Amino acid sequence: MNKNVWRTIGRFALLMSIQLLVLNYVYLGGYTMPMLYVLFILMLPTGMQRIPLLLIAFGTGLVVDLSNGVLGFHALACTAVAMARIWFADRILTRGEPVSIDRPGIRSVTPQYYIVYTLLLYAVFYVVLFAAELFGSRGLGDMLLATLCSTLASTLLVVLYQLIFTKKEEI
Repeated sequence: MNKNVWRTIGRFALLMSIQLLVLNYVYLGGYTMPMLYVLFILMLPTGMQRIPLLLIAFGTGLVVDLSNGVLGFHALACTAVAMARIWFADRILTRGEPVSIDRPGIRSVTPQYYIVYTLLLYAVFYVVLFAAELFGSRGLGDMLLATLCSTLASTLLVVLYQLIFTKKEEI
């Protein structure tokens, strides 16, 4: 198999392990739920075909749903992220140029653009997730506060992960 395929599988295993063994048990103030595993979808190549991207995102969310015993909320949110990613990656990371970035990351694109890209896609993820999970029980204000807190916490985790686990040669 291709070296990039093995790296992608390893990244999936690492992010899922961190999420399922550690971060699923972290709730800060009742409003912050860090979800690092979404980074797997954000780091897929920008030139990836749409159908495989959507299937991979759905499968990624489904793994978390099955592990947590929930009804498909993560699969829905991850699929929404993949759909939004198609548009945001083209406009933010590649800025409309016909280039493909193999592993979008803070060291492979301009850091400011990558942070905006991450913030926007995590906001999409949490809006969809919390709208499906919490809207009926907690109301719009709590949903928006949870979205804001969780998006900021997850983006901080993504930046830390990128700085720790990516090489400087990827710039």
